[in-house]
Order: sequence, then C-alpha cells, then structure tokens
Amino acid sequence: MHIAMALIGVLNVNKPAGPTSRDVVNRAERLVWPAKVGHAGTLDPLATGVLAICVGQATRLIQYVQRMPKTYRATFLFGQRSETDDLEGALIPVADAAEPTRAALDRVLTRFLGDIQQRPPTHSAIKLAGQRAYELARRGVEVDLQPRPVTIHKIFVRRYEYPELELAVDCGSGTYIRALGRDIGEALGTGAVMTALERTAIGAFHVEDAVALDNLTADTLAQHLQPALAAAADLPCVTLSDAQRIEVRNGRPILTSWLANGGPPVISDASELAAADSAGRLVAILFEKRPGELWPRMNFTESE
Repeated sequence: MHIAMALIGVLNVNKPAGPTSRDVVNRAERLVWPAKVGHAGTLDPLATGVLAICVGQATRLIQYVQRMPKTYRATFLFGQRSETDDLEGALIPVADAAEPTRAALDRVLTRFLGDIQQRPPTHSAIKLAGQRAYELARRGVEVDLQPRPVTIHKIFVRRYEYPELELAVDCGSGTYIRALGRDIGEALGTGAVMTALERTAIGAFHVEDAVALDNLTADTLAQHLQPALAAAADLPCVTLSDAQRIEVRNGRPILTSWLANGGPPVISDASELAAADSAGRLVAILFEKRPGELWPRMNFTESE
C-alpha cells in the first residue's frame, strides 16, 4: 500500500503571485497522491500568502478552516476603476477624482467596520445559473450580483500616499478585499483598484510559518504537514479515553458526564466539538444531539 494513502493533515502554503489556487493544489496533489486534496479559501492569481490545503480525510474539515478569521494586507490605487476591481482588468481613469485627506479616509473607513453588505466583484467565482460570474462577464453577459453580508473586524491604514493606500484588514469568511477597496474608493469619490494582496493569516495559519511553494517537495512534505486537529482549531476540544474512542468510532454517543473535569461547557444543539486521543490526534467531530449526549458527526483515523 502506498504510504500517501495514510496521509491526513493541513499544509500551510505561501502562494506566490501568478499561479491560481488550483495550480497550487495540483502541485500538492501530485505529492500526496492518491490522497485527496482541497483548499480552503481561494486566492486570485494576483494574490499571495496563506493558502491552507487539506490532505486526505482532513478535506472533510475544509468548512472549518473557511470559517476561521482572515487577515490581509492590500494595496489600492485611487483615481482608477476596472471591471475586475483589480489590475486584471483595463484601468479606467476617474474624471475629476477627489484627492481624499487622511481625515476623510479615516471617517469613511468607519462605515466599513462590523457587519456590512458587500456586492461581490462582477469577475468572481460565484455561480449564476450554474456558471461562474467571471465566465459570464468575459462573454459580455451583464452580471447582477446581489450584496451579501460580510464581517470586517478591523481596518488599519498601513500607508497612505495619494494615490496609493495600503490597508491591513481582519475579516470573516466570504469577504472580497478588492470589493472593499472599490467601495471605499467610491465612498471617497475617487474610485479604487486593488494592485496587490497578501493573505497574512487564516486563523492560526500565518504567512511567517508557511512553506514556499518551491520548497514543498516529496522530501519536505512530512515536516510541513500539520495535524488534522489544526483544521478544527476554532472548535472546543476534548480528549477521549480509549474506551470512549471505541464508542464514537462505532457511531455510538458518549455522555458529557464521562469526560474529564465534568465535560465541556454547556453547548447548544448546533455546537460542535473536536475530539482528540491521548496523543493529541483528531479522532472525531462531535455534536450534542440530545442534552448530555455527544454523537460523532465525523470520524477520523490519523496516520501515526
């Protein structure tokens, strides 16, 4: 049996500018075949930084990585617009564009904090009638994407020298940073396109700890493959005994009263827990199906 069949975990890859997210995944896929591979959170070809790639059974945990907060460093050019909201489209100068003061910029940025409605870029991967929005837009089809709720936790001005603006942004899942820049530019009466983007973190996956794509090889794979538990780091975690693991593995519930220290805090019906063995390996995702009963939603067998 090929050893890659037992692989499970997460690769924190530092995506370079140029390749698509799919290109990076394809490279990882060749290294871990026949294990499955999937990524959490697409980065456009222009963008760089953290791309979390789940391997093997950990692909079932992609949804949990996608929910983790994300941090970006982005640069925008005021006084311009483009159909793509970045440099992928032709730049269109804004006539009589305003030159915002720093005070005006700071006032406008407060409008984009918290829960906001954001219209995704016309050239995005969102599907309309089964087709990607960017595919329709490239064919000249008018694309009407409705605003959707996103959350912006923090916006910090790293540098502002008109016409360039550099921001650090902490946000929730589904946020389009180029759309954020577009809307900030419109609010200031100057328009804006994104010229650079780096994702510096997804949850506990930081760019400083990411492996450069060229350094990800068959020889280095093992040292860069993080445990599957890292993909569920935002969930409360409990440690199961061997007897409890057997119950969960066989699809049976365990009682919260059986857990050490009286069990986890009170959780709602929708809450989930990560369950690990005594060695710290992820063995299951549990949920409270009935009060006091933790049932397995997913089971895992992590390679030793």
